[in-house]
Amino acid sequence: MATRVRFGIEEEFFLTDLETGAVVSRPSAAFHAAARDALGDFLSHELLQCQIELKTPILQVSAEAIESLTAGRRRLFGIASLFDMGIVAAGTHPLAQWRSQIPTSEVRYEELLDDFQIIAQRNLLCGLHVHAEVHEGIDRIQLMNRVMRWLPLFLALSASSPYWARQDTGLMSYRQAAYDEWPRTGIPRLFEDELEYQRYVGTLVRARAIPDESFIWWSIRPSSRYPTIELRITDSCPRVIDAVCIAELFRVAVLQECLDADRVDATSLRDGIERLLIEENRWRAKRFGVRAKWLDAESGLNIDLSDCLSQLARRCANAVGELQADWAFDHARRVIAEGSSAERQRRVFSEGRAAGLTTARALRRVVQALVQETRG
Repeated sequence: MATRVRFGIEEEFFLTDLETGAVVSRPSAAFHAAARDALGDFLSHELLQCQIELKTPILQVSAEAIESLTAGRRRLFGIASLFDMGIVAAGTHPLAQWRSQIPTSEVRYEELLDDFQIIAQRNLLCGLHVHAEVHEGIDRIQLMNRVMRWLPLFLALSASSPYWARQDTGLMSYRQAAYDEWPRTGIPRLFEDELEYQRYVGTLVRARAIPDESFIWWSIRPSSRYPTIELRITDSCPRVIDAVCIAELFRVAVLQECLDADRVDATSLRDGIERLLIEENRWRAKRFGVRAKWLDAESGLNIDLSDCLSQLARRCANAVGELQADWAFDHARRVIAEGSSAERQRRVFSEGRAAGLTTARALRRVVQALVQETRG
């Protein structure tokens, strides 16, 4: 059964000038042509020209994910370097200024900009998206309800966006805060099943509120194109191993709920209060990352993130064994102990300031460190 829990990963990157550390607002057509020739349909544009996305093929095991992400980044970085650029995988870019960015000239993006105005213009954000296959015959919405409680954990592990517009936001994941400006984002409400969800989608489409289902951008959602649910809450991760760790933890949670789908005693998120507690923990993940205290819905007590991770391991013991995913929990514990990307970025900045660098130069050093981590 484990081999049927296939998955795919999408990573968004900032194109960055290797000399100045600034985002490249208008990369050349020659770069895009070379990248497309090398990466084909695994490469796609984003709303802003300074961003680009890489997709993996369908994956079976985490080792394939590590190999695919590493090879894709290496090829993209090699092409970008020919044009004096690097790539940065992080939720925000420390030096970027949203007012100076240029949109991508595509009909979908032009319509988004016309519809959402300054909100779309400020969408200078990069995320990590993970698709996990849901077994045939299992209601994806009911499964999504049960997986939802772990979303703040995944966000905290990925937090990589402490800086925005050249200043420290005080948050670990400012990307999540900025993305909340968009409609149809955040933690989804509790739908009874896929039928009720499709009634909601149909209402929006008939009212011309959205063109299609892909304009629903929740932190987790059923894919409109694949038999998967898609994790969308996470920041783009500078280190490949962190991205794959989060993907594996998500896959573990999905597989466990597939295994338990027919159990009458399966724990399901049906309580609106519990959903609000997930929102509370999402805020704590945005603000404090892996250092947050988590509000445990069952006990009503604050617990450490390591305890939350242990709960996931116990809840999903069968899936962990099926997928041989112990390594992902071990790595997540290291991230909790050592800090996520957001903490590493702040350390680099503090060291730069202590050495006498200006704020701008210290932030440039942060970007240089991100480029190196992304490159691996």
